[in-house]
Amino acid sequence: MITIDVPLWAARLRALRRGRLWSRRDLQERLTEAAGQTEPGLPADAVRAWEAGERRPDPGHAELLCRVFGVGEADLFVGASSGTVLWHHLTGIPLMPGLFPEEEEERVGRAVECPWRADAGTAGYFERMLDACAAPHARPADLAAALRPVFAGVEAFRRDARPSVRGPLLALATRDAELISGMEHEAGDASAARAWSDRAIREARETGDPLAEVVALVQRTELLDAAEPGEIVEAAVTARERTGVPPEVGALSLRHEARAHALAGEVELCHRCLEECLEEHPEEPGEPAQAMPAYVAAYVLARKAHAYAEAHERDQAAGLARRALALARRAGAARALRELGRVHLPPPAEAGRRVLV
Repeated sequence: MITIDVPLWAARLRALRRGRLWSRRDLQERLTEAAGQTEPGLPADAVRAWEAGERRPDPGHAELLCRVFGVGEADLFVGASSGTVLWHHLTGIPLMPGLFPEEEEERVGRAVECPWRADAGTAGYFERMLDACAAPHARPADLAAALRPVFAGVEAFRRDARPSVRGPLLALATRDAELISGMEHEAGDASAARAWSDRAIREARETGDPLAEVVALVQRTELLDAAEPGEIVEAAVTARERTGVPPEVGALSLRHEARAHALAGEVELCHRCLEECLEEHPEEPGEPAQAMPAYVAAYVLARKAHAYAEAHERDQAAGLARRALALARRAGAARALRELGRVHLPPPAEAGRRVLV
């Protein structure tokens, strides 16, 4: 029997928050908004104290919590799914209301207690969870925090599960590590991005699937400001040396290699990669543009602002930088903020003029 050291209602409150990929500050801001206030109406540590079971929300705050989470008071403070709440609290794996039926939650909970019970349904549960965690609306740091316990859970199952389900779980561990690496990169933690990328490559090699390893290597080449240019080139070349690489994956690795050569100042090698990329996989005109996550859009705007500043186009650089800053702050895009820190606007044109009297 799973036991925890906090009241069940406190565990449910924490699980509901984490399942929505909200930080404690996010929840506090939503409570303030639901109350119709412009200033925070809660003590700074209120959410932490509730989740620790140190004090129970008063009736007014309980009503606001129910409104924010979209649940009834009985569901929040009593609830029938105690076993589900317990295992999510114990593992830290996000509880995502509405994503899974209660029966499936209970089956996975039984597997948490006895990992040998893990089966194809367990792997499917985590696959759908990764799909949900890859949503582009959440901040990178929050996504990384949600994905780390998922990885630990998959690894725990993989060690003790039956041989028939270990392969799918290993593939999920690889994908999870790749996602965490990308989110750590966007959150500005270069060392963590590299460490999780290394882990993804190791997990991919263990699957015995060459394509899985290629994808992990190509993902490594995307960590352009979290890895040395030579490291990126090595990963890109290694990916293309694998047999059976799809043309689009090979073209992607060439583009990343070209950018790494550009970073290293190797102009001729950069052009050669770009030419080879176009020869092997020419761009198709008219392809629909896909919406990019906010943290990626912020970085793209910051890069453009940097380029305009380098070209002494002050007005364009300043306008793009303002847009990038607002988006980066909202999205928690540390990589974009770091890029903006490199933008040095040229002085106004008027500053160079001399007034003759």
